[in-house]
Amino acid sequence: MEVKPIKIRKTYEEISDSLINMLKSGELSPGDKLASVEQLAKSYNVSRSAVREALSGLRAIGLVETRQGEGTYITEFDASQFSLPVSTALLLKREDIKELSEVRKILEVGSAGQAAINHREEDLIPMKEALQKMYDAKGKGELGEKADLEFHFAIVNATHNKMLINLMSSVSDIVVESMRETRRLVLYSSEKRASLFEEHQRIFEAITSRNFGDAQNAMSEHLINVDRLLAEYID
Repeated sequence: MEVKPIKIRKTYEEISDSLINMLKSGELSPGDKLASVEQLAKSYNVSRSAVREALSGLRAIGLVETRQGEGTYITEFDASQFSLPVSTALLLKREDIKELSEVRKILEVGSAGQAAINHREEDLIPMKEALQKMYDAKGKGELGEKADLEFHFAIVNATHNKMLINLMSSVSDIVVESMRETRRLVLYSSEKRASLFEEHQRIFEAITSRNFGDAQNAMSEHLINVDRLLAEYID
């Protein structure tokens, strides 16, 4: 008799399947807002990181979307036709990370240069505050990550280019969420935090001094270093 090994399912897969079953049964419907990560973690009696990983997989396959400042919502889809495993979705997501990093370079290197030229003095305040939050976060990954995102969006806003701001906003979900989940995994270890902070500080100093070339170079170097760190995880 041939005995097949029993596959031990990961916690995030169990959470994902539970949410998918709730969608199929009608307990959850398109447009519904999910409970917060903390509330879901308490309900399932699991860690918040397991909930985040489950939501990351569901986002990657288009079942949920995160609206900045609002929360996570169920998207429009036919739940009865859904069968793609979350583990496959996460694999596809990893394959997309390199393309997403190219999107960031195209948008953010240009934004840094334009912010250096077009910023007003008040535009520097949210950048400076985000830098301080990054410094204060130290080993607290979530706080550092949130401050990092605030810093990059403050730069885009400082361009005062409505089309560029709208363009960044239109891709923010896929770029921000994908990079956010990956950075949680690889970028906020103790040995990386100091260099990341210094990279952001160089970007800020170049923008403050209205140096177009230095601002673009500093942002480009930062994103190239991010790519290197991501490659260590992907490969």
